[in-house]
Amino acid sequence: MTEELSRTSALASRHTTLGSGLEDWNGMGTAWTYNSDPNDEHDAVREGAGMFDMSPLKKVFVCGPDAAATLDHLTTRDITKIAPGSAAYLCVLTEKGGVADDAIVSNNGGDEWMIVHGSGDTMALLQASAEERNVQVEFTDDLHDLSVQGPKSCDILNVNCDIDLTTLGYFQHAPANLFGHSCRLSRTGYSGERGYEIFADASVIGDIWDKLVNEGVMPCSFTALDKVRIEAGLLFYGYDMTEDNTPWEVGLGFTISKDKGDFRGKNDTLAAKGNEVVKNVCLDISHTDMVAGGETLSLGGADVGVVNSPCFSHRLNKSLALAHVKSDIAVGTVLQISGEGTNTTAIVVKSPIYDPQKSRTHA
Repeated sequence: MTEELSRTSALASRHTTLGSGLEDWNGMGTAWTYNSDPNDEHDAVREGAGMFDMSPLKKVFVCGPDAAATLDHLTTRDITKIAPGSAAYLCVLTEKGGVADDAIVSNNGGDEWMIVHGSGDTMALLQASAEERNVQVEFTDDLHDLSVQGPKSCDILNVNCDIDLTTLGYFQHAPANLFGHSCRLSRTGYSGERGYEIFADASVIGDIWDKLVNEGVMPCSFTALDKVRIEAGLLFYGYDMTEDNTPWEVGLGFTISKDKGDFRGKNDTLAAKGNEVVKNVCLDISHTDMVAGGETLSLGGADVGVVNSPCFSHRLNKSLALAHVKSDIAVGTVLQISGEGTNTTAIVVKSPIYDPQKSRTHA
């Protein structure tokens, strides 16, 4: 599998030492499992600090006089409202208003911006938005993304860097020196906990990783990442949303700045509000393990949805899943869930099921 990968993390050897087979995600070898128990990794994120190599996300710099205008056309947010040192989570849409990707855009100041995205079509659409504008678009894999998440993350990082992380607000970022290495620290993550992403060059990311391990931060696999992000109701592009969905259907209407100027897919997206076919929900499944995913959901013998992202949370002692159901299905509804080897029931519950007030990420 690894010989087919087009991208390589500088942390690959550390992942293989920990037992990873470097499975493919987004063209890069990714640690879906380690020899360690993913439940222990889950505990580290919820109780202490765990870290994920998020370098398979694609990092793109957008620079020049028209950088903001380019990103404003590409994305659903009003880019003019993102101040230097701040960032925003947003959608990238197709011409027809479907979700082509989700991403985080950071304003680095001085006409330099960074957009970090997953496996959707952001790069092609960004290049289209950049046409005939005075802007430079540069994808880089030299810049790595190491995500340190958990209630102890701030204390561990703060004593080893030259800025005061206690003053860095949610979705703010700043240049820093961490363990003596130049990087950018961003108070963002994908875990439902307070956490930080470390953006640093390939030449230093290995030393940062090693020093974090020495500080007690546990390396965590994407299996553990699925557990924490499903508990926190966080979506994964390609599973919980695709270009067949509008932002309204998957709970991302909050990313749409309705009063800003033109952006790709604007008219169709605004027209789609109130006409949702499906909605994204969390399921509490009557099952003692994780279901496979792809199971059919039914009510009164009629198909009403599908399971997209399942996990088993040992901390909540629940089999959970994010799913798409018909838009009129209410919280509390009991659905039949059926698939290969599975025939049971699931209750539609409020999402996120973990920390619904999001007090931990905003602490």
